[in-house]
Amino acid sequence: MTLPLQDQVAFITGAGSGLGAETARRLAKDGAIIAVNDLNETAAQSIANEVGGIALPFDVVDSHAFDLAVDSCVSQLGRIDILVNNAGIAPSDAATKTDRMMANSMRRMEGKINELEPLDFMLDLSDEAWDRMIKIHLYGSFYGCRAALRHMQPQRSGRIINMSSVLGLYPSSGAPHYSVAKAAIITLTKTVAEEVAGLGINVNAICPGYIDTPLLTPFSEVMKAGITMRIGKGHMGEASDIAEMVRFLVGPESRYCTGDVFAVSGGYR
Repeated sequence: MTLPLQDQVAFITGAGSGLGAETARRLAKDGAIIAVNDLNETAAQSIANEVGGIALPFDVVDSHAFDLAVDSCVSQLGRIDILVNNAGIAPSDAATKTDRMMANSMRRMEGKINELEPLDFMLDLSDEAWDRMIKIHLYGSFYGCRAALRHMQPQRSGRIINMSSVLGLYPSSGAPHYSVAKAAIITLTKTVAEEVAGLGINVNAICPGYIDTPLLTPFSEVMKAGITMRIGKGHMGEASDIAEMVRFLVGPESRYCTGDVFAVSGGYR
């Protein structure tokens, strides 16, 4: 029996853990050959061993390293059919201001607007933190799209998935740099999709809601409870929820989807 993704080559960034690792497992289950990227070489090799793929560790903010890794993938595996730009980091500073955020929420509910306490997310955001967030998410996605298209365009086929976020759709004042980066990824997706749609290449974005992965480790239980209150389903998602959406978008079932944005959020607002 031929599997839906039989012998297709999928390159997944940030696949050493969390969403990326679960996506690697899901695509491998349907026959894809996986190239696993992660900044952590040990983690990348571990997942590659698990799914029977190859490990290509590098930092996605290094455009030259990205080019070399994609070229190496094609050299070793013969082609690249799927790119999942998944690598990312979570804002860490919000966790230190949870108490003030929650106290302000209570004041708003009581109508005490004049008593709101400054949170200083913008004032405390350093140049370095801003640059790193934008580079990992937006630059990393741009470098990945460019590197993959050099091979996908000549073969006139391919699927690119860029991982955005619900905060790209509903920006959070507590994570301005993250929200801006994820919103920019949506625009990048749409512009690239329009350019290559006639070449047999589909480019789409997924906007995960809050998913229970190691990226949420800095969040306190109070902060997680506050987030959960905004999720219609009443609980955070699992990595498999996102992996299933990736599987749909890289498979034959989604042949008419390109330049589209898919939220998987449990009803987060």
